[in-house]
Amino acid sequence: MIRFEDVSVTYEGAAEPCVRGVDFVVPEGELVLLVGPSGVGKSTVLGAVSGLVPHFTGGTLSGRVTVAGRDTRTHKPRELADVVGTVGQDPLAHFVTDTVEDELAYGMESLGLAPEVMRRRVEETLDLLGLAALRDRPIATLSGGQRQRVAIGSVLTPHPRVLVLDEPTSALDPAAAEEVLAVLQRLVHDLGTTILMAEHRLERVIHYADRAILLPSPAQAPVVGTPAEVMAVSPVYPPVVGLGRLAGWSPLPLTVRDARRRAADLREQLSGPGARRQAAPPPSGPGAGRPTHPARRRLFRRAAPAPLSATVAEIQSLSVRRDRITALRQVDLTVTPGETIALMGRNGAGKSTLLGSLVGLLAPTAGSVHVGGVTPHRTAPPELVRHVGLVPQEPRDLLYADTVAEECAAADRDAGAEPGTCRALVSQLLPGITDDTHPRDLSEGQCLALALAVVLTARPPLLLLDEPTRGLDYAAKARLVGVLRGLAAEGHAIVLATHDVELAAEIAHRVVLLADGEVIADGPTASIVVSSPSFAPQVTKILAPQQWLTVAEVREALS
Repeated sequence: MIRFEDVSVTYEGAAEPCVRGVDFVVPEGELVLLVGPSGVGKSTVLGAVSGLVPHFTGGTLSGRVTVAGRDTRTHKPRELADVVGTVGQDPLAHFVTDTVEDELAYGMESLGLAPEVMRRRVEETLDLLGLAALRDRPIATLSGGQRQRVAIGSVLTPHPRVLVLDEPTSALDPAAAEEVLAVLQRLVHDLGTTILMAEHRLERVIHYADRAILLPSPAQAPVVGTPAEVMAVSPVYPPVVGLGRLAGWSPLPLTVRDARRRAADLREQLSGPGARRQAAPPPSGPGAGRPTHPARRRLFRRAAPAPLSATVAEIQSLSVRRDRITALRQVDLTVTPGETIALMGRNGAGKSTLLGSLVGLLAPTAGSVHVGGVTPHRTAPPELVRHVGLVPQEPRDLLYADTVAEECAAADRDAGAEPGTCRALVSQLLPGITDDTHPRDLSEGQCLALALAVVLTARPPLLLLDEPTRGLDYAAKARLVGVLRGLAAEGHAIVLATHDVELAAEIAHRVVLLADGEVIADGPTASIVVSSPSFAPQVTKILAPQQWLTVAEVREALS
């Protein structure tokens, strides 16, 4: 169905190809996962299937790409639209209408399908993706994850023979991601749809794939094989594979179930007097998320919150209404210096609204918000940036200049900081990025790092991040974790809204669970995520009832 024959792509002005010697075949009715570190050209390969590369992006494509027998060099994207459906990393760039139902119907209208066919397919897709309650909602009022599901639904309704998906679960909560992936698997198995997907959160998708294609680097040819074969050599891999490598299991398990069946010996190694003390009731107060196992105490001591009693932010009985919808109800939250809090919950639970209230973008309908002694929505931006900074879901929203140097100079001026302050932060977070680089030429992870540097220029005591790991591979996520741990050690309070349970396990002292705008749980990370089937990380599920959160903890305990 999809065939790449010795394909190389070189963008205008680039000295070397973005991808080189790509040669593989995707048979009809298979779900194939494209994996590799950030910057190796996964999005370029996906764009070549839909014809966006090179017809929209420019550059030179050598070799040959065919989809259902059509050569993408001679067929523009509109001439492939009846065969290929594409969802990119940014759902907002995908939408052309204002409401959910209209967006689901638009692709079919463009293909001239009969009204009765369109109506039936819209209803089917609303049910498949859990969107029925949102059918009349304006897209602008949806959460990031809800928009992601609408974007996926809009390419499903025309029933394309090929689906090309770039980070399809990046903005989805764990339950919604499972639902979407189950739908995709049903399309493959029941309808023979061919799916080529790139996804950094491999823990969610690797066990759904029929085959995997690894792009090791722009200069190396792809490695094609079964998911287990590719994971054995891949530089990026999910926690279940990392635990399997640590334990020496062969073949490597790809699912929690397979790993649990083989983990008895590992659990035995990790058991003992120290491990038995894990069962003690968790402590309370700042830093309560530190585990009681001796090896785990060593691990977490470095990341414990600063022992300060001051309050960075305080929310009391906060309610917020947005477009006739009560987004938050009677929320109470206190944030202390050096504390890292993960806001978690399903899409639309109110996480982004809570961050928006802390940074003054939204005024309370009832209750109060205080950050560093000021009321955010009544404080002028030049003053507010010294108290709180937000890195939004789309970091590019903060970037408007033509070069990195201009972004840094503007950040210094806005924060009243010494010239060069922001550029020093960029050098720390993005080594090797030159002053004349255009922000649009940066990868998702690099944009996040630049936006983070811009926000940190004012050294706000409270740092807010909304879905900070979207578009990040495991290596980039590890760098982000290192930066955030350093900030927490310096006394910055960090509140991040995330669906990434592995990130929360790595750095959060507390987890606050939201549902329908209400706080339903607030406590130490270990006590919250271990008891949650949806939000428990893979290592926790594999080694239960022992309370381990990450592969790093297990590695240190074994050593």
